[in-house]
This record gives sequence, C-alpha cells and structure tokens, in this order.
Amino acid sequence: MNGYPRTVLKLLVAAIAVLAFPAVALSVGQSTTVGQSAAVSQFPPKAVVGAGTINVPTLLVRKAPNGSSSVIARLSEFRPQDYRPRAILAIGSKMAAPAKRKPGSAKVATSTTPAWYKIAVPGRPNGRTGWVKAKEVSIRPMPWQVVVFRGSRMLQLWKGKQLVYTNRVAVGAPGMETPLGLYYVTVRFKPIREPFLGAFAFETSAYSKLSDWPGGGKVGIHGTYQPQLLGQAVSHGCVRMSNTAAGFLRDRVPVGTPIRILP
Repeated sequence: MNGYPRTVLKLLVAAIAVLAFPAVALSVGQSTTVGQSAAVSQFPPKAVVGAGTINVPTLLVRKAPNGSSSVIARLSEFRPQDYRPRAILAIGSKMAAPAKRKPGSAKVATSTTPAWYKIAVPGRPNGRTGWVKAKEVSIRPMPWQVVVFRGSRMLQLWKGKQLVYTNRVAVGAPGMETPLGLYYVTVRFKPIREPFLGAFAFETSAYSKLSDWPGGGKVGIHGTYQPQLLGQAVSHGCVRMSNTAAGFLRDRVPVGTPIRILP
C-alpha cells in the first residue's frame, strides 16, 4: 500500500473495522465499547420448538425417541421445593409415523403431529438433552430468547428475529465462570428475603461451580444494587444486570424462555 497518504490509510482501516464489527443495538441510554461490540453477534439465535409444562405425575426422559430407549432422567409434574408447575424447553421433535396405505387407497399425508419432543434436561451436568412423549407434555411457541455474551459481558433480548434490548451485565468470576450452553427460565420472582438479587430475578436451569443462589447451585439472572460492578466478572456464576434492565425483562420474559450463554 506504498504511495497512499497516511490519512487515507487510517480511513481504510477504520472502514474495514466497521464492516467487520457492526455496532451493537443498544437500549435507550446505554453505551458500549469497541471491544464489547466486536464480540456481540447481531444474528438472531436459532429458534426453539417451544416451551411448556408436564401433564403426567412423572415424565420419563429417554436417550432416544422410542419407548424402549433407556431412561436418563425423571421429571416431576411439580417442583418439590415450591409445588410450581415444572417448565420444560423443547428444542427438537420427531413426527408420528404415517399410517400404512392400503392397496388402492389415496396417498396418506405426511404426519405433522409430533410423537416425541427433544428437551433440555435441567440439572447436573449441564447440557444434557433427552426425548419425551409429546402426549405427556403441553408445548407452546416461544418467541422470546435471552442471549448472554460472557466475554463481552453483554445481554440481548430477542423476539423472533428482532433484537429488542441490549444491556451490560456482570458474569461469574474466574474459577466460578457462568456456564456456557443453552438453558431456560424455570422461575420468576421478586426477591423479598434476598435483597442482593435486586429488583427482580429469574432462576434458570443452569448450574454453576459455586452459587449464592437460594437453595444453592443454580445460576440466576437478576438485578443488582451494585451497578458499579456491571461489565465485570465478579459473581459466583449468576448474571447480574441493572434493576432497570431487570424490570424490562420482567415485563417480557416468561417462564420457559430460552437462555443462551455464549463465549
């Protein structure tokens, strides 16, 4: 590139950087740094099948979508600690086999009714999946998704393919890192006895190495009364956000919402 004036070279480098790292869409009043925007994707997360509840006292989760496959987990219809309906997240499905066509009869239409759902299995170890009978659960579409970028310490809220909200968060400290993976909201609540959880809190299906979450072990996404720590890796595994952000998510994020924690 010999022969180009120094000013032109600087402009070319700046233009390449802008094309490579599109700016982060921010909520009103928020700001970010160049380093953070470079590590935050602007592509919508992969859609899930849906979320819902269990219709039987004990749901058998199998390794493969057939009744003879080994059982890898058993999920009760209600959470034993508070008797709330247990939420599940469906990330895949297998359709029912079409009926056999009789000789001379019209062609049988391909089935559009799921026989099995592939679900995210809560509990340790993180990241397990399994299959459940579709007739034993109730699944509804889920347009909302929360995405957390652990490295850049940013949170996104998506509705379908639309980026609705972005804000800065705090994540787990070294040795207590917020676990990567696909999880979902299991409980929503306003903290009363746990003021350190801020104005509103979401319990998730993820487990951390060490957690100060009520009951222990769980990863939460919650507000904080220490906003000066946002943007840092300081928690025991939970994702902390401002109380303003917690209020914004409170009004939009239902139980069952997928949570993707990415590098």
